[in-house]
Amino acid sequence: MSNELKIPFIDSHTGGEPTRVVIENPLDLGHGSLAEKRAIFQDKYDWFRSAVVTEPRGSEVLVGALLLEPLDPTCCAGVIFFNNVGTLGMCGHGAIGLAVTLARLGKIGLGPHKIETPVGMIEINYHGGARVSIQNVPSYRYQKGVNFTLPAGANATGGTNITGDIAWGGNWFFLTAAPCELSLNHLPELMQYAVEIRRALSHYQITGVNGQPIDHIELVGPAQHPNNQARNFVLCPGLEYDRSPCGTGTSAKLACLMAEGALKPLQIWRQESIVGSVFEAHAVWHTDQHAIIPTITGEAYITAEGVLIVQENDPFRFGLRNTRENQSQ
Repeated sequence: MSNELKIPFIDSHTGGEPTRVVIENPLDLGHGSLAEKRAIFQDKYDWFRSAVVTEPRGSEVLVGALLLEPLDPTCCAGVIFFNNVGTLGMCGHGAIGLAVTLARLGKIGLGPHKIETPVGMIEINYHGGARVSIQNVPSYRYQKGVNFTLPAGANATGGTNITGDIAWGGNWFFLTAAPCELSLNHLPELMQYAVEIRRALSHYQITGVNGQPIDHIELVGPAQHPNNQARNFVLCPGLEYDRSPCGTGTSAKLACLMAEGALKPLQIWRQESIVGSVFEAHAVWHTDQHAIIPTITGEAYITAEGVLIVQENDPFRFGLRNTRENQSQ
């Protein structure tokens, strides 16, 4: 590492969930696809991930977005999303935050624009100001009515019977009914319940396609506002909860509803988050009638812009949980 690494960034929040866009890429990720670049990022540059989004420069809830040049000339940008424990396939709230950041940088104007992600191309539609729609990757319900019992243990949830669906919305989700009111007053209970479900999925080796881990848990309950259809609580991979209604989680929910015949194509679904923010969504069937193409609309607001500084003699330069001395730029 040189004496000092400077990392320009722009921060935003989407429905309360923060996104930090790294607007200049200092890393050598090769010339392959976004999926291949993501693999290199995970393998060689985990120190960069933790330096950008975790303490002391960030927080456990912060999601990062590394802005890249696209391979496809029809796209305006490529992006790799990452969080406090690793990379993400897609990130709905992050894509909305990325859109307002690109608009602030003068890289996009009003209307539709294509973005490359490691799990496929998405389309963002910038409506102006804070409002953005994203057309997500094809999403689908993988398994319906998966049933298991939480293993007995020290926690009060041991022995509880769980039934839910497994769905893909750009990340893997297990969706099930919430055990209590979805409010911040019940946050400790919701966190424990969701964590125990994720542990049980691992214990019973319940996975997504080809053994992919289900790293997002979505607890669903009734909306608190009459204009909305549902409220959710989403546990993210790094054991933080999503402050937004979760774009990929909302996509997974729409996939389950469409598969069940409970939501018609283009029918509006308004999803509340645990903090009360709302995504407006609809979907159409993919050409194979197995998956859907969801569109999620929300608002993101710029909160900060500046330069992160990583100094060579800082013992926590790679984050409080990543102080490995053998990492280098």
